[in-house]
Amino acid sequence: MNGVKPLSIPRGTWALIRYRPGFFLLSLLGSTAYITTQLVPGWVEKIFFDQLTGAADITRPLAGILALLVVVELARSLVDIVAHWAEAHVRNAGGSLMRANVVRNVLQKPGAEPLPVPVGDAINRLDDDVADFADFPTWIPYLTGTFTFTLLAVYVLFTIAPLITAVALLPLAGVLLLNRFAFRRFLRYNHRARQAASGVTAFLGETLGAVQAIKVAGAAGGVLAHFRQLNETRREASVRNAVFFALFNSATQNMGDVAVAVMVLLAGFRISQGTFSVGDFALFSAYLFYVAQFPAHIGSYLSEIAQERVVLERTQELQPHAPPESLVARRPLRLSQPLSAPRPQPGDELQRLQVRGLTCRYEGKSGPEGAPGGVEDVTFTLEAGSFTVITGPVGAGKTTLLRALLGLLPRQAGQILWNGRLIEDPAAWFVPPRAAYVPQTPRLFSDPLRHNILMGLPQDEVDLDAAIKAAVLVPDVARLEAGLETLVGPRGVRLSGGQVQRAAAARALVRRPSLLVLDDISSALDVETEQQLWRNLLTPGDDGRRPTLLVVAHRPETLRRADQVLTLY
Repeated sequence: MNGVKPLSIPRGTWALIRYRPGFFLLSLLGSTAYITTQLVPGWVEKIFFDQLTGAADITRPLAGILALLVVVELARSLVDIVAHWAEAHVRNAGGSLMRANVVRNVLQKPGAEPLPVPVGDAINRLDDDVADFADFPTWIPYLTGTFTFTLLAVYVLFTIAPLITAVALLPLAGVLLLNRFAFRRFLRYNHRARQAASGVTAFLGETLGAVQAIKVAGAAGGVLAHFRQLNETRREASVRNAVFFALFNSATQNMGDVAVAVMVLLAGFRISQGTFSVGDFALFSAYLFYVAQFPAHIGSYLSEIAQERVVLERTQELQPHAPPESLVARRPLRLSQPLSAPRPQPGDELQRLQVRGLTCRYEGKSGPEGAPGGVEDVTFTLEAGSFTVITGPVGAGKTTLLRALLGLLPRQAGQILWNGRLIEDPAAWFVPPRAAYVPQTPRLFSDPLRHNILMGLPQDEVDLDAAIKAAVLVPDVARLEAGLETLVGPRGVRLSGGQVQRAAAARALVRRPSLLVLDDISSALDVETEQQLWRNLLTPGDDGRRPTLLVVAHRPETLRRADQVLTLY
């Protein structure tokens, strides 16, 4: 994690509590009230049995006592429902916030840098790990209620039978001692189990995305064998973690059960001596189980702390360059608010783009003839509405130059000026409507073609037809079985390579960028379609403007159209 420590558990928990403080407070009060009011039925039972046996000093109607018991239980049920409703709000809001922050941090890294973990593993962490930590604050209301009940119950029981009550507190000391032995093992076993599960998910995701390559290579047997091995590793790690967790819980649970058995024997002895009434025994029976289970709850909470430490470490690995506090940074979640088309601001329209001494090197890679990988000391200027082509041999750094310019790769040196303004953060600046980028291998999603072009933009706010026409996609849409509603499949597998490139070009054009950057998108086009594409892009629109073009291309016809040609060697 590049030496970055993960978020601390108390700090992260407090941030999630503060994100929905009203719902947390309602959950806290509701859970505490629900658990604490368990004292009432026990006391009512004591009154009932004392009155039946004649041990009560005051006579009360039995029907009234039973009615009170029913009313109390109904009220407790209602309070429990409200507490769980508030708890769900805390849990869901916390999980949504954390996932939104992780995705935001991932999107803010240089776009050409891969994820630090496989995609399948990342999805597993965003799902299971984040859900675990989002649920962690909801333990606090439950423990608070359990602690309050235990404290009051111990006080009541102590006033009746101090020795019997003291026995109930012995398991707590045993749990604390046991946790000192078990905590590090919880960390180790839980980390191994989660890593093994992530390995299976990651491999499965990569396998399903490369079915064709596996079949062509005849590697299905080897893939399945490796998959079985990963599953066996996950099984062993999961079983070890589950067995240790079960043993720990069993030990803490049995401590409480043994304490209850001892207390019942002591109570029976007191009854035989006539110093303990049946009502007292009913009261002890109602309270003892919950009091004796309190140490087990503490043990579960301590084991949960160990798991959450692993969760935060694994989540931070998804965003190694982001501050740990950003994982729970407070921000509004407008889940139902629709997107709107980006609006140009003053200074967004490109007049002149100047690049001075741009340098971006790849460590451990080389270009043609053994030259260092990347680009070094590149300088050029783009005027508004111009057509600039970058060309050169394979490995000369053409794609690297575009990515470094747009902030998709970190640059080691150089300046970028937009209308004379120095751009410190290209990744944040070169976005629509200032700029749009179409990579050499665009990415489409398993959605209708219309959604792949709009990518969330309201259709009534953009000129979709003009973008499709400019991208020379109209004839292709007409031939598709459902037109724009055609599902293109994962990565656009139902479209040809040229159709995928032009669909990505339409996606860029519909955002009306001032600077349009294209990385060899004509590589899968025939000559006629390519020439029509350039004619469309170079023809001013109804408003008299056309985007400034910076493209990677090789065909002589395209080079002859260019206002300037940058050749990399």
